[in-house]
Amino acid sequence: MSENESKFVVEEVEAVAPPKRAFVEDAPEESAADKLERKRDYLEGFLAAKPEPVSPAEPGGDIYEGVVNALKEIFDPEIPVNIYDLGLIYGVEVSPDADVTVNMTLTTPHCPVAESMPGEVELRVSAVPGVRDAEVNLVWDPPWDPAKMSDEAKLELGML
Repeated sequence: MSENESKFVVEEVEAVAPPKRAFVEDAPEESAADKLERKRDYLEGFLAAKPEPVSPAEPGGDIYEGVVNALKEIFDPEIPVNIYDLGLIYGVEVSPDADVTVNMTLTTPHCPVAESMPGEVELRVSAVPGVRDAEVNLVWDPPWDPAKMSDEAKLELGML
């Protein structure tokens, strides 16, 4: 094709017949027995499928979620937000033997609860059903900053 030839063909029409409208009277007749009979359920196979089992140590597992919920119950004494949403928890690891290691930081090394907060975290995590042993590692790298907070925490503090 040359550059001057059109690739489209335009057809002009005077009118188009409107599509037929659907009416209830046009529906096929069903007997009362047909109406009550169970129709084929296309979701039957989908609904019968069982979800993949989640290891208790993985996110979504019982132990992991229990630890996260326990961490959400611990509040920073100076800020009315829990330490998980505040972004002080850098990681939660659950071993296959249900040993839990929590890596956390504090807002500043000079925080007044620097000595007591890791101990409280260890006690709360140890109390979660299924946890065999808990260890808390207090880390300072990377340093905490307000960007680590969840949107809920920012909203609570009027930063959003």
